[in-house]
Amino acid sequence: MRVAFIGNALPRRCGIATFTTDLELAVSALPDIAESAILAMRDPGGDYLWPANVARGIDQNDPAQYRAAADAINAAGYDVACLQHEFGIFGGEAGCLILDLIAGLTMPLVTTLHTVLDRPSPAQRVVMEAILAASARVIVMAQKGRSILIETYGADPGKIRVIPHGIPDEPFAASDAAKQRLGFAGRQVILTFGLISPNKGIETMIEAMPAIVARCPDAVYVVMGATHPHLLRDAGETYRLGLMDRVEAMGLGNHVVFLNRFAERPELLDHIAMCDVYVTPYRDEAQMTSGTLAYAHGLGRAVVSTPYWHAAELLGDGSGVLVPFDDGPRMGAAVADLMVDGPARQIMATSAYIASRPMIWAHGAQRYAEAFRDALRSPVGTRLRAGHAAPIAPSILPLPATSNRHFKAMCDDTGLFQHAIRSIPDRRHGYCVDDNARALLLCIKPNNRLDGAVALAAHFASFVQHAWNPDYRRFRNFMSFDRRWLEPAGSQDSHGRTLWALGVCAASSDPALAAWATDLFVEALPTVLEFTAPRSWAFALLGLDAYCPTHPGDTVADAIRHRLAGRLGRLLRDTATDQWPWFENRLTYDNARLCEALIRTGGRIGDAAMLAAGLASLRWLLAMQTAPAGHFRPIGSQGFVLAQRTPLPFDQQPLEACATVAACLAARRHDRGELWTSSAHQAFAWFLGENDLAVPLVDIESGSCRDGLHPDRANDNRGAESVLSYLLALADMRAMARYGPSSPTPPESPPDKVPLDG
Repeated sequence: MRVAFIGNALPRRCGIATFTTDLELAVSALPDIAESAILAMRDPGGDYLWPANVARGIDQNDPAQYRAAADAINAAGYDVACLQHEFGIFGGEAGCLILDLIAGLTMPLVTTLHTVLDRPSPAQRVVMEAILAASARVIVMAQKGRSILIETYGADPGKIRVIPHGIPDEPFAASDAAKQRLGFAGRQVILTFGLISPNKGIETMIEAMPAIVARCPDAVYVVMGATHPHLLRDAGETYRLGLMDRVEAMGLGNHVVFLNRFAERPELLDHIAMCDVYVTPYRDEAQMTSGTLAYAHGLGRAVVSTPYWHAAELLGDGSGVLVPFDDGPRMGAAVADLMVDGPARQIMATSAYIASRPMIWAHGAQRYAEAFRDALRSPVGTRLRAGHAAPIAPSILPLPATSNRHFKAMCDDTGLFQHAIRSIPDRRHGYCVDDNARALLLCIKPNNRLDGAVALAAHFASFVQHAWNPDYRRFRNFMSFDRRWLEPAGSQDSHGRTLWALGVCAASSDPALAAWATDLFVEALPTVLEFTAPRSWAFALLGLDAYCPTHPGDTVADAIRHRLAGRLGRLLRDTATDQWPWFENRLTYDNARLCEALIRTGGRIGDAAMLAAGLASLRWLLAMQTAPAGHFRPIGSQGFVLAQRTPLPFDQQPLEACATVAACLAARRHDRGELWTSSAHQAFAWFLGENDLAVPLVDIESGSCRDGLHPDRANDNRGAESVLSYLLALADMRAMARYGPSSPTPPESPPDKVPLDG
């Protein structure tokens, strides 16, 4: 693709310029972006030495230049135009001159709205509604913006994407070294940065400083940033000088420092790194985005803020502190509490850093690229670009058709073979209940689209029944090709996976299948209480999540559900640290199933703390499973222990992508964040070639899936676990796709309505 960005650009000194420049740089680094450039707005009196990525300047108040810019974009053959909209940067009433430019474009428009007003003036409403009508896709940086667009402007929900403000990908670091470099050694530093103007609420922090200094005598408040250009043009430095006079009158000269300059990124990041607490005491609730807040949060700083829209949404998970507007005493108390409590400050900083990993520019650029491709495939894009074939990434291709040709080839009249040599079933290793239970689960899963799913379900149910050993009250696992069981009892995980399949079967709409599964589930369930393997608990909980709603009178099953969930929750609380919020001291296999079990159980039983813990652990896992380039990189089969700096990337297994898709689907039912949808697409795209080797794992025609990725090649064997992982993930992606990329996914079909064949 070739993308033209329209907005401000560095070296102009404003947040939109920084954002547009960073976005263009991140998008241009993607492998499927052939070219990108910025058409930069020039404010009155502005005279900028544009860098090479700025193709053209547009004088803010010259109507002819807007029309000429549209002609230039069309002539250059760009595939998509991306407008960065803020009312104050375009000419005419409410910035209406930009409408001339977008009306002249012959390619789809994707608009980022940096401000979304809930009480627009009549002129602002006209401009906003025109932009919404002209845009194939609209991007906002917070869910609040999406809500206002729908409720206030009647925007089409299907057009809107939520992509958080991007942040640089910097390591998490203590503040001491940066303080030493910048001359603040031995001080506890509070920081505000950005263009200075009255709406930033700096007076509130100055008012709070005496109370902070009383508890922290070495505290210093650093106000870093130049006066806003518009304020400087109209009133000079009167406002800043007034703030400085107030500081002196209060005797705070040694505790408040003004750094009057627009910091370039290296200096800015250095100053954020030195602060102990970052504050945004803004005075206006209706602030949809704050790049300064996003940067500080992303670098892992403890944040105290007033509850303007962006802050309320970003810090609502506890990764910062919110205080009322214009309340100096409350602001001072919150900052001082963090200054004197180092461990609490460290926990908050670590939480912020972990929570912000999906916001790094590389990830945001991928999401923008998906929005661009989506725009090209929209009715507007199809109409404008008729005859132009745009590249479509696997992550947003129409989902592949379901083929169970290879799946059936892997079966005989006993069950599903474990392994294959290339695509040929390997009889030497026989069968296992692990795979046959998951095959049963696939056959009764909604949206499976398998030919003959009813007959196949009965086939795998027979294998599961035969695997039950009543003498040991355990399921056998491994069976040889000549139908000899190779052990009296299988692993704890295989028992848990079988319970999972039985629990879902017990909720089937087929009375005979449900009755059989219920009897065996009830008989085999209590054994899981003896187990010590966390994944066996998680698999059993997934089965209980389906079983309990259709068997409300089974108090034993309900009690076991609560006990297993309690164990899993305690394991997370007891093992997790600030930098390692996980259930164990290593990541191994099927990791996302642990998160999914807490999410599903917490949501089902109404335990908000359990649900939140599951969502938080999944957010962290998603960050660990994302490569620097933005694609899915599952934890390799060699695992990842706490002492390692980065996960070992190979060998990569289909099981992890499948589990991640399922966990994201479960999370989306309880949280409307865009992270879950985009991460599910990202994980599923791994099967289709968006991976470290750019190699497709799946043969769509046969439905086969390779066994994984080695460092230099794909494993060309196509065993049972791999094909099951692919087909289960495909069914889950169909469930997600039914409701569109932005809408919340409703609960699954009621358990007593689960169809046998989707």
